[in-house]
Amino acid sequence: MPASRPIWKGQLRLSLVAIPVELFSAARSGAKPSFRQIHEPTGKPIHYEKVVAGVGPVDKDEIIKGFEYEKGDYVLLTNEEIDAVKLETRKTLELTQFVGACEIDPIYYDKSYFVVPTDELAEDAFRVIRDALRQTEKVGLGQLSMRGKEYLAAIKPSGTGLMLETLHYEDEIRKADPFFAQISGKKAEADLLEVATALIEKKTAPFDAGAFKDHYQSALRDLIKRKMKSKGRKITATEEEAPERPSGENVVDLMAALKESLEGGGKKNAPSSRKSSTGRKTTSSSSSSRKKAG
Repeated sequence: MPASRPIWKGQLRLSLVAIPVELFSAARSGAKPSFRQIHEPTGKPIHYEKVVAGVGPVDKDEIIKGFEYEKGDYVLLTNEEIDAVKLETRKTLELTQFVGACEIDPIYYDKSYFVVPTDELAEDAFRVIRDALRQTEKVGLGQLSMRGKEYLAAIKPSGTGLMLETLHYEDEIRKADPFFAQISGKKAEADLLEVATALIEKKTAPFDAGAFKDHYQSALRDLIKRKMKSKGRKITATEEEAPERPSGENVVDLMAALKESLEGGGKKNAPSSRKSSTGRKTTSSSSSSRKKAG
């Protein structure tokens, strides 16, 4: 059993089958450098006080929650009143629906958690649910309450365990239409699409998260180490020369750029303006990005 503490304990239920489980966060806290605000003259950390206008600092036991139903008007609720709200999902995650594993748009996914049976007695039923989901290629949907909220959740197999993904509710997702409305629905030209597709196929490989590193966090850690070695002296972060980007006047041949990328190029600056066999040119900063050559 992992050293971390579960963030939720309850039952995973399928019809009349109830399995005691625990939930653990799948993301590691502390993986990235975190900063405190420091008062520079003294080197001491900044603290924040709970204050009321015209009153000043107040004690924690004087604070309750309030819902603002009109500007400046609140419905006040104590912790006891909030805790008295009874929800079946507080201790039970019931799988009420199943969908195809690829049917949920990734935009709905929020956070990931490991689902673990609490003891050996729960493992038999746990394995049945896990293997049934894997065999049918389905994802189980249900709801659970934790940390003062009720979450929509998806359950799917992951290795020898189960993974729970919290999902956004529909009203939490922005509609894409206002953002995409001005983008033309015109299809890409067939010859350009063919080369771009070949480039994608060439660069296709099995997903390996370990192949990607957070360069910014690595640079921050390096800066912190160098600062510690400097014993407080001011140091300058190493600056790398930024790649030159084409200006608005620079005209790029899209077909030639795609072909050069396919042949192993693409690391150099954009090629200078020239015509291709198709006679097309594109500009990098104009919405009317393709011009016909005369």
